[in-house]
Amino acid sequence: MSEPRELHLPLSGGEDPLALLAEASGLSKRRVKQAMQRGAVWLTRGASTKRIRRGRPGRAGEELHLYYDPRVLDAEPPAAELLADEGDYSVWFKPYGLRSQGSRWGDHCTVERWVARQLEREAFTVHRLDRAASGVILIAHGKRAAAALGGLFRERTIEKRYRIAVHGRWPHPEPVLLDAALDEREARSWVEPLEVGDGRSLLEVRLESGRKHQIRRHLAGVGFPVVGDRLYGRSGDAEDLQLCAQELAFRCPLAGVDRRYRTPDEYLPVLSGGLSKAPSPSPQSRSGSPPTG
Repeated sequence: MSEPRELHLPLSGGEDPLALLAEASGLSKRRVKQAMQRGAVWLTRGASTKRIRRGRPGRAGEELHLYYDPRVLDAEPPAAELLADEGDYSVWFKPYGLRSQGSRWGDHCTVERWVARQLEREAFTVHRLDRAASGVILIAHGKRAAAALGGLFRERTIEKRYRIAVHGRWPHPEPVLLDAALDEREARSWVEPLEVGDGRSLLEVRLESGRKHQIRRHLAGVGFPVVGDRLYGRSGDAEDLQLCAQELAFRCPLAGVDRRYRTPDEYLPVLSGGLSKAPSPSPQSRSGSPPTG
C-alpha cells in the first residue's frame, strides 16, 4: 500500500484489531501498530468515532477504520521547545512545520501529540498557529484548564503580538489599524514598524480578533505580503513564512496572576535572512520563569 487508502471493517466481536487490519490491508502488524500510535486508526461505537492507539478485542456492532497514507505516517515532526511548565498548562515554541491540528490520516506531527509524549501527560490544544507559522503556543493539561484558557481567546482577553517580515518599505511611522472585514466578519490588526529597509520591513502586529490567516491577508491586502507566504504572497520566496507569534500576555484564570510569555529572541524573524536559528530538539525548559506582568 504505497498510495493513500481507507479501510472500514465492521466487527462481530472478539477480533484482534492489529491482526484484522494487517490481514485486510496487507500491512505487517508492526506497521499497523505504528499507524495506531500515529493516529491513523479509529473506532466507531454507536454515534461516537474516536482514535485508538492500542488494540483490544472488538465488540459486536463496532466498526474499525484505517486511514493509511505512508507520506503522512513516515513524516517526522520538528522539535518544539518547552518555555515554561505551569502544571495545569505548558508554554512551547512551535517551529515551522509542526501542526496545531491533525487529520484522520494521523496526528503525530502536531504540537499536542509532541507535548503529550514529551511530558507524558494529557494535552489539549488551546489555540492554533498555522503550520507555516512559528511562535509561542499554550497547551493545557486537563479539560478544566483547556476550557479556562480557551475562554481567554473566545472573550478576547488575551494580548497577542506577532513579529513579521514583509516585502516593501512600510510607510507609516506610527501604529496603523488594518480593519478590512475577512469572510464577512470583523477583523482588526494593529501594525507598528520595528525596522524598515529598502526592500523589506520588520513589523509588530497586535491582533484584536482571530480570523483565518488574518495577518497574512490584511498585509497582503495593503500591498505588503509576508515574506515566505506561499498562499497570499509573492512567488519565488526561498524562506519559510516569516511570521512568528512573539508574545502572549493574560490574566491567568487558574492562578489569578498576570502572565507574559515570549518567543526567545533567537527565533524571531530578522530583516537579514529570516529566523535566526532553528530550535534545539531538547524538550527541556529554559532556565528561569517567564516574565510576569
